[in-house]
Amino acid sequence: MTDDEGDANAPGRPDPVQREDGPSGQDGPSGETATPPTDDGSDRGEPGPTDRPDAVDDGEATRLPPGTVDSRRDSDSRPRPRPGTRAADRDVSFLTRFRTAQSGPLLFVRETLYSALAVAAVGFLLFAISGVWPPMVAVESGSMEPEMSRGDLIFVTEPERFTPDYAYGDTGVVTVEIGSEEGYRSFGGNGSVVIYDPPDRIGSPIIHRAHFYVEEGENWYDRANPAHMNANDCSQLSNCPAPHDGFITKGDANARYDQASNIAGPVRSEWIRGTARIRIPYLGYVRLKLAGALAA
Repeated sequence: MTDDEGDANAPGRPDPVQREDGPSGQDGPSGETATPPTDDGSDRGEPGPTDRPDAVDDGEATRLPPGTVDSRRDSDSRPRPRPGTRAADRDVSFLTRFRTAQSGPLLFVRETLYSALAVAAVGFLLFAISGVWPPMVAVESGSMEPEMSRGDLIFVTEPERFTPDYAYGDTGVVTVEIGSEEGYRSFGGNGSVVIYDPPDRIGSPIIHRAHFYVEEGENWYDRANPAHMNANDCSQLSNCPAPHDGFITKGDANARYDQASNIAGPVRSEWIRGTARIRIPYLGYVRLKLAGALAA
């Protein structure tokens, strides 16, 4: 036995340490390689990617099964505007704001529009009933007092509408002569009150009562009421003999016939714009004021 050989377990000598190279070439105990720790959230108490039952780990990224929505990624991350803010107001349609506005320009425009539409609707309804436009006329003088006064508004219709069958010919006008026989009255007297507008007249139409009808060349002096003339015979009476067919008319408050005063010749049927039906006191002043303002 030499000094180089001795008992490996002899006291005073350290035990040899056996070292083996791991697969990666790094030294490690018991043939295991050292790998760095991974942060899967388990140390913080959070579930890792594979802790969710619906998660699939394919070694690259955590993917969900088809048809599954990840609420963490797909939820709307944009802030929703609070009611009353400008962002919320922009989301409301203009029509809604126009309809519900309680103040400001939108309220003024909406109320003006509604008023105009209401007036237009009433106007079209009256036109459908009367058949003439405009269906209302304002009384400008006192020639038909006391049944019509200045400032009254008169609803007018076509002469043929709401007229009895015994009206004169096809004119739709009931004269005082016929009305006295048949008992037809309107506005406190026998016969129809007509609105007529001679073509040579400058100004507003005339609203007077139709007394009787004359034919061209007729001497109508004997048919007339002497109290409504200022003549002794036809030669002294204006528009006698009659220059053409038409109605002899007169305002209830006037002393003479329109034809005797040269207000107009016998009223042709085509001059008649309508027959007076209903009187609305004082409402005509509005129209008269507007007409005066526009003419100024």
